[in-house]
Amino acid sequence: MKLTFPSPPTRRHALRAVASVACALVLVGAASASAQSGESVAQTPPPSTPSGVTATLEQCVTSPVQAERSATFTGEMTAVAGAARMAMRIDVEERLPGETEFHAVSAPGLGVWRWADPKVKIYKYLKQVTNLSSPASYRGFVRFRWMNAKGHVIKRAERLTARCLQPASPAAPTPTTPGAPSPTPAGATPATPSA
Repeated sequence: MKLTFPSPPTRRHALRAVASVACALVLVGAASASAQSGESVAQTPPPSTPSGVTATLEQCVTSPVQAERSATFTGEMTAVAGAARMAMRIDVEERLPGETEFHAVSAPGLGVWRWADPKVKIYKYLKQVTNLSSPASYRGFVRFRWMNAKGHVIKRAERLTARCLQPASPAAPTPTTPGAPSPTPAGATPATPSA
């Protein structure tokens, strides 16, 4: 079940989710299956957490230009006994100044379950979002599922990533009209042009 909360009415920009920037599958004894599916094969060590899952903020790009701001989140999971297939879902949550809690953002490609091919032993999924607001804080909420051969969930897990902080953009300089006098500081005498 996906929980989404509408953005505040004053905030009309949309986050863009780069669908499946990369989805790497590590197969043990199933390299031919991955070649047929077009997925990349890499030898990655298993996650270090005891539960076999990790959620990471891979990259946080800040910029004064909104379209150039981005955050990249990854999740990684390892097969467990009895699991025929694994699935992962990455949601992105946002917290704006003055808000006490994070809320889910809605954008194409977010909040969708992504399935590993059968026989995959280590599944890694990467998701990038762009066009982020500032100032704001973003994090990934990663959910993991292991399914048996009949399609029933036999294990679930959830993890939060580190936060991607987008600082306030610097104030733009005030444009001046050519030929117009410069503003005079308080208490100063305006200069008079000389002939």
